[in-house]
Amino acid sequence: MLDPQRQGVSIEAVTKVFGSTEVLKGVSLDIGAGEFLTLLGPSGCGKSTLLRVIAGLERQDGGSISIGGRIVDGLRAKLRDVAMVFQSYALYPHMTAGQNIALPLRMRRLSLAQRLPLLGRFVPGRKAALEEIDREVQQTARALEIEHLLHRKPGQLSGGQRQRVAAGRAMVRHPAVFLMDEPLSNLDAKLRVQMRAEIKELHRRLDATFIYVTHDQAEAMTMSDRVAVMFDGEVLQVAPPQEIYADPANRQVAEFVGSPKINMLEGLVGDKGRIAAAGTTFRLAAAPTLAPETAVAIGIRPEAFYLAKHAGRGIVTGSVRLVEHMGSDLFIHLDGPGAREPIVARLPAERAPEIQLGQTVHLGVDPARMVAFDAEGRRIRHERATVAELRRSA
Repeated sequence: MLDPQRQGVSIEAVTKVFGSTEVLKGVSLDIGAGEFLTLLGPSGCGKSTLLRVIAGLERQDGGSISIGGRIVDGLRAKLRDVAMVFQSYALYPHMTAGQNIALPLRMRRLSLAQRLPLLGRFVPGRKAALEEIDREVQQTARALEIEHLLHRKPGQLSGGQRQRVAAGRAMVRHPAVFLMDEPLSNLDAKLRVQMRAEIKELHRRLDATFIYVTHDQAEAMTMSDRVAVMFDGEVLQVAPPQEIYADPANRQVAEFVGSPKINMLEGLVGDKGRIAAAGTTFRLAAAPTLAPETAVAIGIRPEAFYLAKHAGRGIVTGSVRLVEHMGSDLFIHLDGPGAREPIVARLPAERAPEIQLGQTVHLGVDPARMVAFDAEGRRIRHERATVAELRRSA
């Protein structure tokens, strides 16, 4: 028998249309049992709609959803064995925290007669069931460290405390899958950092399948086993966080993930496959397969730059327009020749005394850390040259 907390989710070619707008365009995903997968994307990309389809709160127009190998397309939300934590927490304001947590258990374990306010107390089995429910609520509250809050109502709780109550209400059901729709967006920055760690620890303790929706890349990158990046109703890339960051599948993913965002240098393929951009020329492994005068874009993460002593091939030279001191890091913004936007480089903080506004600086970059995209935003992969060859030819 499958452990209900170790069931995966399979999404096959799911579509959803609202009026004339196709919100989900044939989304397919396989989420492993016990995995923490985050749906990441800008507002309106369809990630919350997909979560609601999985939960059974929306009915897809095409495709299929399976949970633990069981197709759930025709099942109502309460029969899918999933628990959803909403952005608004969705706590009942007239109930205490303990009553909110206990509610799913009361609805599941007490008959209609046992739930009646006055007559229910005389129905056999009610007292024993309530005692068991109370024990489970107390156990869950201890795990979340909110035992002392069980008598309070939501209006008497902070945002972080309400979030824990909402998580507890989901936990007591022992669902096959936890669904979380931007649960931290109403919290302040400091509390979001704390709650990220708590949700990750909760996932580790429960060893259950989590599907988490957010537009905040910091949440996605710090908590997830894998990230599915969504744009305009489609999944563009599914991979571990570091792979999403270092090896983006296309330009949209590259520009969405990373803060500060990746530098995009527009260029043209020239002689011997070199690419002319930002007043210099770069050597990429895939460039020889492209025809001369082909338009490309070179993506360079801010931390891939280093200070060079002189101008030269593969060296970006420009004037410093802004310096940001970030404690452990130093960000400099450069006006580079032909660049549409300032070029941002992340440097060690100890280099700060060397950098002045208006100063001309030279930035080198390791060719192995550059990524290239064609005019349609598709990734141009390195095909033949080794990293050593790239560095020698740069």
